[in-house]
Amino acid sequence: MKYMIMCLGALIFLVSTSCKAQSKSQQDLDDLPYFNGNQLLQHIKTLSSDAFEGRQTGTKGGIKAKHYIIDQFKKLEVKPLGEGFEQKFSFTRRDKTYDAANVLGLITGTEFPNTYIVISAHYDHLGISKKAGQADNIFNGADDDASGTSALFSFAEYFKKNPPKHSVILAAFDSEELGLKGSKYFVDHAIVPLESIMVNLNMDMISRNTQDELYAVGTRYNENLKELISNFKPSGKVKLLIGHDGEDGKQNWTGSSDHGSFHNKKIPFLYFGVEDHNDYHKATDHYENIHPEFYKAAVSLIISVFNKVDGIQLNKQ
Repeated sequence: MKYMIMCLGALIFLVSTSCKAQSKSQQDLDDLPYFNGNQLLQHIKTLSSDAFEGRQTGTKGGIKAKHYIIDQFKKLEVKPLGEGFEQKFSFTRRDKTYDAANVLGLITGTEFPNTYIVISAHYDHLGISKKAGQADNIFNGADDDASGTSALFSFAEYFKKNPPKHSVILAAFDSEELGLKGSKYFVDHAIVPLESIMVNLNMDMISRNTQDELYAVGTRYNENLKELISNFKPSGKVKLLIGHDGEDGKQNWTGSSDHGSFHNKKIPFLYFGVEDHNDYHKATDHYENIHPEFYKAAVSLIISVFNKVDGIQLNKQ
């Protein structure tokens, strides 16, 4: 009997230990981050470094940024949209002709491969100032918009283990600073039918805010998105706010970045961005001035919103 009791006790201990281990493993799995935060910071630091010379369209720095994005997409096993990653185009502005290129990657959806969510950010910035006597003449554009571009890599990293239901186009647009030229070219020369694009999620300036506030713009124009964002409860430190859409007396951001090109084609959008700060469009928009913890939390939040969007069928209105 004593032997039987000892065996029974050992069995109970093993089962209990196994259950605890399984429970802990599941908890660890739930607590895993969507992406490598240190890698996210390294990407924004690299893209906003002096080596990229402000990433102005058509310049050596802009071309270097384009190749950096393509290299990262390849490392993260993102497929090109079309025959290659580059969607080349040219345009003339103020008597100057620019040669530009969008970088477009594809993640094929598991349930709705012929319906697309476009996740976008612009990789160009203002380049190098020619003003005489200016000590810091490189407009590094850390927040604007190396922050959004680097977040594209975090999405790609996330999709490797969490494939989306809808197909996703990861779009790094060129020439946003020159009049949204890259996104306009994308929607005017669509590689996929425009009617197959369910929504655009655009990220432009998402790496710093002293109040930990991030705006989601675009809910005014779509009831499904309004309901989704209104009921969304962020789990982290970032406060997700609705506004800047022309109804609250604040500056209207409806056409302020690449999402405006989608809106003009009646494609629903959500634009994620922060209020302007003292370094906006200045040479002081450096990596050292971003808020790393806010930035990582903001990207995690946007991925969480994506998961909600990916789980619904959006009505275009």
